[in-house]
Amino acid sequence: MNRVPAFLLRHRVVVAPYLGDSAYGPQYGPGVEVRALVDPARRLVRAADGRQTTATATVITAPGLDCAPGSRLTLPDGRTTTALTVAEHTAPGLPAPACTEVSCA
Repeated sequence: MNRVPAFLLRHRVVVAPYLGDSAYGPQYGPGVEVRALVDPARRLVRAADGRQTTATATVITAPGLDCAPGSRLTLPDGRTTTALTVAEHTAPGLPAPACTEVSCA
């Protein structure tokens, strides 16, 4: 399986994985800096709960990113967003690279 080439991942994004809710609100794991490609275009996506919402950025990273819907991402411009959807893209047998795509609120 081919991975997305590292030279295409020109941005740095900090991902704090969502651990769940507590009596004090959402809980996150420690933030991890990852290489990514950030597309700041707005697009309509369907969130994990089925509602349609607008994603304000799309983040492409290497496969295997620990980022569940609800995770907190800090983008290169300093903006903090929340992961709406997370998709692992693979194409076994095809010359397309494997990657993780995160749509952010």
